[in-house]
Amino acid sequence: MDDAPHDLIEVRGRIKWFDVSRGFGFVVPDNGMPDVLLHVTCLKRDGYETAVEGASIVCDVIRRTRGLQVFRVHSIDVSTAPHPSELPVRTHVSVVPTGGFEMVVVKWFNRQRGFGFVTCGEGTPDIFIHMETMRRYGLMELTPGQALLVRYGDGPKGRMVAEARLPDIGHAPVSH
Repeated sequence: MDDAPHDLIEVRGRIKWFDVSRGFGFVVPDNGMPDVLLHVTCLKRDGYETAVEGASIVCDVIRRTRGLQVFRVHSIDVSTAPHPSELPVRTHVSVVPTGGFEMVVVKWFNRQRGFGFVTCGEGTPDIFIHMETMRRYGLMELTPGQALLVRYGDGPKGRMVAEARLPDIGHAPVSH
């Protein structure tokens, strides 16, 4: 027997944003309705791990006391989502890199606070890394001790990562 409420509204829209660590995000309906809360428990129940910003979504929505909320996800189409590097930057500080890529090691990173620090080695100044910079280059999580290639420059409070990527450790040089 279907235990779904009878006052569901089918909505087509796009994922406005979704943060796995916070467990929720929002959908912008195509029909002009207000934003709709999308909770991670709903996503997981319907077979999805996350929702990518800009992805198309078809879902059933219910009106709760605090606003609209996704009740059931029918489909998510990530082909409509832009690459993370094409998304707008949401930090007020941008930095111009002053050199080429350097290998660094993650000292610590706190996803909920949205930043962390990397280091070129003992005795060198720490380099600030912002979540928005990571997101622009397709990185979602960093762990202490992880190797990373970065370009950095001088920010208002010291060194700051301008570009980041994972090292290509799977492709060793070929000898002839």
